[in-house]
Amino acid sequence: MRALMAHWREYLIEAAALGYFMIAACTFAALLRQVADPMLRRGLMGLAMGAAAVSIFYSPWGKRSGAHINPAVTLTFFRLGRVAPWDAAFYALAQFAGAVAGVWLSYAALGRRLALPGVHFVVTAPGMRGVAVAFVAEVVIAAFLFWCVLTSAASPRWKRFTGLIAGALVATYIVVESPLSGMSMNPARSFASAFVAGDWNAQWIYFVAPPVGMLLAAQVFLTQRPGRTPPCAKICHVDGAPCLFCEYHSHV
Repeated sequence: MRALMAHWREYLIEAAALGYFMIAACTFAALLRQVADPMLRRGLMGLAMGAAAVSIFYSPWGKRSGAHINPAVTLTFFRLGRVAPWDAAFYALAQFAGAVAGVWLSYAALGRRLALPGVHFVVTAPGMRGVAVAFVAEVVIAAFLFWCVLTSAASPRWKRFTGLIAGALVATYIVVESPLSGMSMNPARSFASAFVAGDWNAQWIYFVAPPVGMLLAAQVFLTQRPGRTPPCAKICHVDGAPCLFCEYHSHV
């Protein structure tokens, strides 16, 4: 209850931010369905979703909550000792709830256009190369993104660009990697689409692979920097601003 009373605003921000991200994904997928060229369609979708992610990271609300918008990110920062246990649990619950709300709101607004082939509630699914390739691809993209986030955030010179780097990778992955796995990296994002669509085909991949990849990245980061404290769990950390993560770490 102490965590809930102290940090409920951050939890709501996480829910709203991922809800916004899912609304953007559903809306742009429906709008771009008519683009015939697959590469052009993925390129436009990548630009749109990369921009949506960056807008969350650098927004005033995103700077307050840290803009994890992903249970795998929260779990990995918890593993690094940068997130309190109850904050991690409430963040994950908020992220799942916000993602589902975002898809439901999109369905209410877009109607059957969200269910059409090629959109299908933006459900993530393995590509033509199968489940094994999709699993490995999700591990790799999640690991590289989180390693980049940690490395950038730990650098005084580069930390202000962490959100831009993450957004650029999201855009690139949608263009290049989505034919392999649908490009999730996010258990809550995949759960929300599967839940509303009622399509659970191979969804275990998106619950297992992103956390595995990010935890591997965290281990590599720790091995490269023995004895050094991992960076703050905010994607965009503002020096001197109140931070529930830094407050927790100062007391552990």
